[in-house]
Amino acid sequence: MEVEDLFFRYDTDQRGRTWTLEGLSFVVQKGEVLGIVGPNGSGKSSLLKLLAGLLRPSRGDLRLVGRSIGRLDPREIARAVAVVPQEYAQVFPFTVAETVLMGRFPHRRAAWWSMGIGDETEQDIFCAQRAMAETDVVLLADRLVSDLSGGERQRVVIARALAQEPSILLLDEPTAFLDINHQIEICALIGRLKTERQLTVVLVSHDLNMASQVCDRVLMLKEGRLCQIGSPAETIKPDVLRMVYGCDVVVDLHPQTGQPRVTMPSVSPDR
Repeated sequence: MEVEDLFFRYDTDQRGRTWTLEGLSFVVQKGEVLGIVGPNGSGKSSLLKLLAGLLRPSRGDLRLVGRSIGRLDPREIARAVAVVPQEYAQVFPFTVAETVLMGRFPHRRAAWWSMGIGDETEQDIFCAQRAMAETDVVLLADRLVSDLSGGERQRVVIARALAQEPSILLLDEPTAFLDINHQIEICALIGRLKTERQLTVVLVSHDLNMASQVCDRVLMLKEGRLCQIGSPAETIKPDVLRMVYGCDVVVDLHPQTGQPRVTMPSVSPDR
């Protein structure tokens, strides 16, 4: 993916800024894990939606394998890019297997509204089973998604995205609302997908430590502008974090990985 001089704003933007995103230029490199971080309201989720083709740039260009994303139809985009949203609301009582099979819709010849459960091809079933195995939800196949825990549901939604057979996976706060055990599982899964599937992964996160451990590069936004992009060692530094977040933190090295680790400083009661 190539982002070139990208500007974006919502028509109903009342936050006092002209642009939600302003003048962004960067390249998402093939096979990397790129983390997008920044304060609340900095434009992280809006940028992810632009990368997914759910929003269109106001100015500038966003290219997917050399082609402007604005010239691709939604099905073409969905064959290359899969999105895992921050929250997944299960309205209808679909099972895990049925939910994962929905990821095959971009590859079906018939229109999605003319298909029903049971119309799957052998390739659809193979891709869904592979995705469920990779995310360790095979034993949940007959369970209703609405009955699952938060961590189980997150793995199912990632499995649905993998069933699309994308080359790029977009994750919005993949570890939000999860306990530490499930956070570790999701981080390990991201690493496996990069290694085994050679997937390009772009994730939005508030968790700087998670981004430092799983991302090859980190892109930092502040008020819709790109402040810094580089390896965790280049971006997760006290002076950079002070500039982006406006606060002082303690940064040292993780004892196992050697990557930067962020710790809150001691806070006095009168702060």
